[in-house]
Amino acid sequence: MPATPLVCVVDSYGLSKNLVDAFLRRGAAVVRVQSTPDVPAACRGPFDLSDYRDNIVHRGDLAATARAVAAHRPVAVVAGGETGVELADALSELLGLPTNGTALSAARSNKYLMVETVSQAGLAAARQAFVTDERAVRAWHGSVGGRIVVKPLRSAAGNGVHFCDTPEESAAAVRAVIGSQNVFSERNTAAVAQEYLRGTEYRVNTVSRDRVHRVCEIWRTTRITANGVADLSDTVYLMPRRGEVQDRLTAYAGEVLDALGIRHGPAHVEIKITAAGPVLVEAGARIGGTHLPHYAQLARGASQLDWTVDAYLDPDRFMARHKDDDPRALHCAFVGLVSPFSGTLRGYPYLEQLRALESFHEVRVAVAPGQRIRRTVDDLSYPAIVVLLHDSEETVLRDANTIRYLDGPSFYDMTDLGPE
Repeated sequence: MPATPLVCVVDSYGLSKNLVDAFLRRGAAVVRVQSTPDVPAACRGPFDLSDYRDNIVHRGDLAATARAVAAHRPVAVVAGGETGVELADALSELLGLPTNGTALSAARSNKYLMVETVSQAGLAAARQAFVTDERAVRAWHGSVGGRIVVKPLRSAAGNGVHFCDTPEESAAAVRAVIGSQNVFSERNTAAVAQEYLRGTEYRVNTVSRDRVHRVCEIWRTTRITANGVADLSDTVYLMPRRGEVQDRLTAYAGEVLDALGIRHGPAHVEIKITAAGPVLVEAGARIGGTHLPHYAQLARGASQLDWTVDAYLDPDRFMARHKDDDPRALHCAFVGLVSPFSGTLRGYPYLEQLRALESFHEVRVAVAPGQRIRRTVDDLSYPAIVVLLHDSEETVLRDANTIRYLDGPSFYDMTDLGPE
């Protein structure tokens, strides 16, 4: 390992800067690679390139991009976010670095292929169908019955996900998905329809080195029905490292990682524990989103960020410690406010009551007074997120319930109501 190791991060946008900062704190240099000439709409905004040794824009010529990256002699190529997974696979494979390879790259990004691959490996998986028109989804929904989920083949943060109770709702969802742009500014040419899995959903963040997997943190989600969404995620809770549920999730997540060929680096695995056991919702070969690894770091003293750095810069340390407990054991919750309105926001009348909660750590405001607000329908449309942190689990649970009690129509002072 050189005195100043260099890491290449593909598509470092927004929240993935946390990963870049983790490498910088450990003395590494970082080169940024942008997988497309145009920045996806969801990632647009000013970003500072001063922390990067270079910024290489991939324009479709893999060999040219690989030469530009190789000139920096990197020790690793890592995906900064979902859009960077396939290029990171290709570059790491071509440069002979620790890699997940390209053979299963599509299965790590395409939600239909992902579940098919897991199912073919003999793991529990949802029944599903690849659909390109509403007639096909009507017929499939009729054969399955009950509630189904329609979503883009590629997307993130719940964007474009529809919960459908009738074939007519499924047909409308397919019409809405196909032809529209996903969160990555790509046109959806097809959709995936899946059976609705009943059970608590968990977000399992992992890091791997040479197929040795570390479960870094497990987050339990809660859900509500609001704004026409039957299954809207509203809160996630950081779970203790050990327990019966955690053991089941850890075992199943490891099998999913193996099935998808994730041998190196971070992954984010969403799993529901149904009456029949753990079943995959979806997975991503990248750091978990919405700042969750950052807050796990505050609560536990180490998170997916630290373990990713170890996996690439100090694999011996990773191997020696991958079964260890975390240094701290605080409890944490990530509570999204759910706006019932679209229009112009005048203010949040009860925000100070949230700040006064015993476990209050911080509030991250996405929509400030005077700005346009929209109804919350996915993880991208929370107007604010409240982070709770405390050594008492009961205090965190109580305060999260208090937030949900306060967060209603009177929480939002609106100057006008308007379209979405």
